[in-house]
This record gives sequence, structure tokens and C-alpha cells, in this order.
Amino acid sequence: MGEFFALAVIHFLAVVAPGPDFAVTIRQSLRHGRPAGVATALGIGAGISVHVVYTLLGVGALMHATPWLLGVAGLVGGLYLLYLGQLFIRQAGKQGAELTVDTESGSAAGGFRPGFMLGFLTNATNPKATLFFLAVFTTVVSASTPLHTQLLYGLWMCVVNAGWFVLVSLMFSTPAIRERFLRTAVVFERLTGLVLIIFSVKLLWSFTGYLFV
Repeated sequence: MGEFFALAVIHFLAVVAPGPDFAVTIRQSLRHGRPAGVATALGIGAGISVHVVYTLLGVGALMHATPWLLGVAGLVGGLYLLYLGQLFIRQAGKQGAELTVDTESGSAAGGFRPGFMLGFLTNATNPKATLFFLAVFTTVVSASTPLHTQLLYGLWMCVVNAGWFVLVSLMFSTPAIRERFLRTAVVFERLTGLVLIIFSVKLLWSFTGYLFV
């Protein structure tokens, strides 16, 4: 229980810290409404499973021991965030029916599958999560902890991630909050895109060194 409590606290603090997942969830909730925001949150929770599985299989340790491989993962993740950032900025000027979609029904552009995949890819391609899970499972979780228990830890992380971002989605898709943000939708979306681009540049810069080690 002590091991689980330590892992749960560290993970929760990492989850609530603003990052790409947070920015994408808010943007989806405001632009496409509650269903799309919740779908994105569930995708983020599912994305965690990717990190859990490869960490338990030892791939995370292999990437950490092979700098160039970690550099490639960082490059892919950084380029994906860069793509999302410029996409959000380009879409910011397109204010149409999408921005006034019914928060209960959603829209085709912001349907469950697109939102889920966006959340999944945003989290699954984040190499920072690789380092986080590698650190947690090698320092907090004992090597003697049974595999099924470690899998339960991973499942807990998936649920907590999804739950937190569902709450974020519910808050930002509340009509009063959503309407207030939509009045400045262009500025907000461009700001969200800029934040993702900044994250991507920092990510690309920090992981470029791994390619030349």
C-alpha cells in the first residue's frame, strides 16, 4: 500500500500539471462541445496504456539505454505536437457552425472517434511520458512487485488520467464557461496552438541531443 500511495501521489501531481494533454482537452471541449472533450479525455487515458505496456515489457529501459532510439521517439512526439499547434492556429480563423455546436450532441468533426484518437495520439507519442514511467517503475515500484500488481498500477494511472481530463472537459464545456471563451475563440485557439508549438520546440530541443550521443 505504501508503494501504491507513493506512485499514486507522484502520478497525480504529474497529471494535473498543465501540458499538451490539458491544452488539447480544453480546446476540444470549447470548440466541439462536451462529447468531443470527454472522448479526448478517454483517449488520453487509453494512451497511458501504451507507456505502461512498453515499460513493463522493458522497451522503456531499452530506449533509455539506447540514446538515439529515445531521440527518434522525441523527434516523432515533437513533430506531432508541432503539427497540432500549426493546425489549431490555421483553424482558429474558421468560425462557423463548429463553434456553436450543441454541447449534448457534438458534431462530425468533433465526434467520438476523432476526439478519442486525438487524445490517444497526443499522449501516446509524448516521449516525456516514457521518461516518467521509466523513472517511476524503476525507483518507486520494487523489482519484486508481481507483474499483475504492476499492471494494476498501470490500470489505475489510465483511469486517473481519463477521470481528471473528463472533469476538465466537463468544466470547460459548461455552457456559461464555454460561451465566455467562444467570444474570443480565435485568440484562444491561436494561443492554444502557440502553447503546443512551444512544447514541441522544447521537446525537439531536449531530445535532439540523444540523436548525436
